[in-house]
Amino acid sequence: MSGDYLVRATAHNGLVRAFAINATGVVAELKRRHHTIPVVTAAIGRLATGALLFGAMLKDSDHLVTVRLQGNGPAGTLLATANGIGGVRGLVANPQPDVEQVRDGKLDVSAAVGTAGHLTVTRDLGLGQPYIGTVEIVSGEVGDDLAHYLARSEQVPSAVGIGVFVNADGSVEAAGGYLVQLLPGVTDSEAARIENVIRDLPHPTTMLRAGESPEQILHRIFGPHHQILTQRDVRFHCPCSADRAERAIMMLGPDAVADMIEEGTHRGGADVICEFCKERYLIPLSSLRGLLATLRG
Repeated sequence: MSGDYLVRATAHNGLVRAFAINATGVVAELKRRHHTIPVVTAAIGRLATGALLFGAMLKDSDHLVTVRLQGNGPAGTLLATANGIGGVRGLVANPQPDVEQVRDGKLDVSAAVGTAGHLTVTRDLGLGQPYIGTVEIVSGEVGDDLAHYLARSEQVPSAVGIGVFVNADGSVEAAGGYLVQLLPGVTDSEAARIENVIRDLPHPTTMLRAGESPEQILHRIFGPHHQILTQRDVRFHCPCSADRAERAIMMLGPDAVADMIEEGTHRGGADVICEFCKERYLIPLSSLRGLLATLRG
């Protein structure tokens, strides 16, 4: 296993499912690509970590879960998409907003995200019609909002603990967390015990910074009475390519492509930048002319 990985487990005879994750490298890569200030690093990092936890319920690389957080804060819309094999990418509308970043000694994520707005989760299983659920934001702290979504939209009582620890120099020291879901059949006493244990847990980044693994985090919650089902590496992954960039250009229509040819004459083509990973693709004039010819039939 790499440093970044996720474990999936079950407890109480299958009536409780649980996931724990270390996503430190993933969040560091998001920060590097989007040049986020610390509070936004924490926000998009929490969202990407949550998307990976949700993605752990998927099975295939072409199964996708997209989590969109549209708050009224200065960071604007945040979005993260994870697949069924541990890949995730993300974006944020404003990576460097003018916002007071710290409150009571901690990064004030809700100040960047906002405390009003909507959280939307889209699950695309390749069946043609994705499942889309939307709830109102309850705190802007991301973890609380994801738990609220699971309880309201999917009717699954859940505990979500997600954290990102950003050093004074802006580097990411720790990122990860856990997701515990109580399925129908769990007794009230079992549910109460789990809730009490989770309530007393240290913050996720406190455990990760102390060197605890995802397995050890789950052991804190369930003791020896759980079973690890799978382990999965997680990583930043964007499926963009020059071919995809060309297909995106074609969607703009012939007039727009003609304009791109005119504007790109002196620099040899047109630049296309992927908003998710910030990779830059130079589409040469010869390719643009071919696309235009195709569009014009």
